[in-house]
Amino acid sequence: MTPANRLLPLCDTADVPVDEGLQVAVDDFVVAVFKIGDRYCVIDDQCTHGPGLLSEGDVDGEIVECNFHHGAFNIRTGEVAAPPCMVPIRTYHVEVRDGRIYIDTERPAEP
Repeated sequence: MTPANRLLPLCDTADVPVDEGLQVAVDDFVVAVFKIGDRYCVIDDQCTHGPGLLSEGDVDGEIVECNFHHGAFNIRTGEVAAPPCMVPIRTYHVEVRDGRIYIDTERPAEP
């Protein structure tokens, strides 16, 4: 478990829609939160290829398609799933406590 002082609170679990992304901004830190099955996943919201926002992309299982050039990423691992994207998206370690989602900004998600 991550020390509490390294965790950034994002939102309530009830705020995250199924099969869609949720943009969460804390100061200048902007991420996309997803619910994949019974797991919550958090990635950078800004696509690595262009100005698209992944929180606004189409979700199909574990894959999110960017709304700009239609490249895609695996939400759990951050790996590129379709071009034109070439650089993986950053993932974050997620902890759920008392119905709230927290991330460790220094630790990637575990696949």
